[in-house]
Amino acid sequence: MSRMITADLVDLDLSADTKEAAARSLAERMVALGRVTDLDGFLADVAAREAQMPTGLDGGIGIPHCRSAHVTEPTLVFGRSTEGVDFGAPDGPADLIFLIAAPAGADDAHLTILSSLARQLMNEDFTTALRSATSPTGAAALIAGEEAPEEAPAEVPEEAPAEAPVGVSEEAPVEVPAEAPAPEVPFRIVAVTSCPTGIAHTYMAAESLEKAGRAAGVEVVVETQGSAGFTRLDPAVVAAADGVIFAHDVPVREKERFAGKATVDVGVKAGINRPAELIAEVREKAARGEVSAPATAATPVDKTGEPGEGYGTKLRKWLMSGVSYMVPFVAAGGLLIALGFAIGGWDIDKAPSVTEHFAWGQADSWAALMFQIGGLAFSFLVPVLAGYISYGMADRPGLVPGFVGGAIALTVNAGFLGGLVAGLLAGGTVLAIQRVRIPAVLRGIMPVVVIPLLSSIVVGFLMFLVVGKPIASLQKALTDWLSGLSGANAVILGVVLGLMMCFDLGGPVNKVAYAFAVGGLANPNEGSLKVMAAVMAAGMVPPLAMALATAVRGRLFTRTERENGKAAWVLGASFISEGAIPFAAADPLRVIPAAMAGGAVTGALSMAFECTLRAPHGGLFVLPLIGNPFLYLLAIVAGTVVSAGLVILLKGLRKPAPETAAPDGEQAPAETGVAVAA
Repeated sequence: MSRMITADLVDLDLSADTKEAAARSLAERMVALGRVTDLDGFLADVAAREAQMPTGLDGGIGIPHCRSAHVTEPTLVFGRSTEGVDFGAPDGPADLIFLIAAPAGADDAHLTILSSLARQLMNEDFTTALRSATSPTGAAALIAGEEAPEEAPAEVPEEAPAEAPVGVSEEAPVEVPAEAPAPEVPFRIVAVTSCPTGIAHTYMAAESLEKAGRAAGVEVVVETQGSAGFTRLDPAVVAAADGVIFAHDVPVREKERFAGKATVDVGVKAGINRPAELIAEVREKAARGEVSAPATAATPVDKTGEPGEGYGTKLRKWLMSGVSYMVPFVAAGGLLIALGFAIGGWDIDKAPSVTEHFAWGQADSWAALMFQIGGLAFSFLVPVLAGYISYGMADRPGLVPGFVGGAIALTVNAGFLGGLVAGLLAGGTVLAIQRVRIPAVLRGIMPVVVIPLLSSIVVGFLMFLVVGKPIASLQKALTDWLSGLSGANAVILGVVLGLMMCFDLGGPVNKVAYAFAVGGLANPNEGSLKVMAAVMAAGMVPPLAMALATAVRGRLFTRTERENGKAAWVLGASFISEGAIPFAAADPLRVIPAAMAGGAVTGALSMAFECTLRAPHGGLFVLPLIGNPFLYLLAIVAGTVVSAGLVILLKGLRKPAPETAAPDGEQAPAETGVAVAA
């Protein structure tokens, strides 16, 4: 910290009357010491941050701050104004002004130090000592933590004598008043704080909430999601909490962890300025039983790396991270390619570039345009897969080597499998580099120069010279196998894919089958197009079957399920397998086996009918793009009927449970006797 602020970076007689003038005056000191290379560029970054949210705080404090490419090293300048400068605080001008500058790639250690300063600003003894500082050297030492506030030690001896007369001095520690309410369980709050730059407000809000919690006798544990990253709260702490406070100006990461609890959601400045009100509000909500909505599914990236997970679980999440980010590219690119073929015919891939020839009134030109846009979108498939697998493992530092490795996989014809391996190699390489102890002088350039450079070299070497060719051979063997699929082998593969698509309705097993089919589209041939058709057909069966079952034997289902059944028609037709999840969640032992049976039938028939599909998504809405469309519809109808029939049969055989029908005012037993007839 002593490196960040020196006596030359302290102005105890700041004469500026506006925040812009104050920032310029303080920044000039940085320029004089070589900490800022472009004064106007840096001030523009400060102004841009100030425009997002005023940086004035209650208590006469202003903390203009930013990350900037014009900053050479993390620096703090302190100015004390006698007249005060308006930084937008509710209680008036600021007399203590801290200009915090961090390089664009500041490392975690520096940002952690700056965050500790932000917490100190909530300490009244600290700010009082700064107001009474008589020299720049003393003020710099105080801010750097080399000199404690004079008031702090004075309070400790005053409190002890005040309690000593109550009894014998040696017994005083035994009769601590705090022990009296110990048997009572205090109200527990978990909080998350974050701000756009993650340097100051994030940590000041945390300190303010913790301080207000102690004053109110409430346990407050805060997760700061700042620029230095964040450490997840222990799941046991979150589970035991009675309420949640979100004080943030950027999205809360992994927000679903806090679902189902009394929640107060405000901006980060509210956490700084009125923490006691927020604590009181969350306690009132908890007393009334108001809780947040159940958690929605988080993206795979948000769910990677949780404590206590096994390697297998993490590996699955890393792979699903890549697949989830790849799917939009697949959907957009694949549909555009398919539309190009549908409009322009099968020779559209031989059309010249639209930059050389494009006729506004010709359908073929528009078809060529869609085909070429789709081809470019599709070319991102493998790099995006690899990049976001690496991102799931190592966060943002993993993106560059991941994308580079994915691009190399395309270059050496390693395809989809090469992308998987490249992503894992990239993420592992970055994690290994981050474990190496780095000299302090290099930490500032690690995220933007060293890690991308070294990890890209390592991944490039491995992909070009070590694993690329073997993976390319394996990819070719897989492609040749798909091309030669016919007869019984094709039907068996259709059965397996159908079972996988319907096993967990959009879960990991479903995604593996879908990713296998999509990977084949990267190098399309007759076999891979059949696989894509079978996978989409089987994925439509579960929601369509539930919709049909609720229409045919509605009294076997609750009113809510019948309403869900109406929506399931559209979801199924759109190839959204998740439309069957409400039914599977309510009755998994009957719904899931029935869905799997129908999916297996559809997958087998689609392969047997040699149906093909160039679009990776779209359901029945891309029927014109399907090879053998009428037989394809027949396969879907057959699987839907089988699945719906089994659901009705299994529900009809269950033991009547009148209490389950009570909320809808229906009698389930009356229908169970006729369900078998269906």
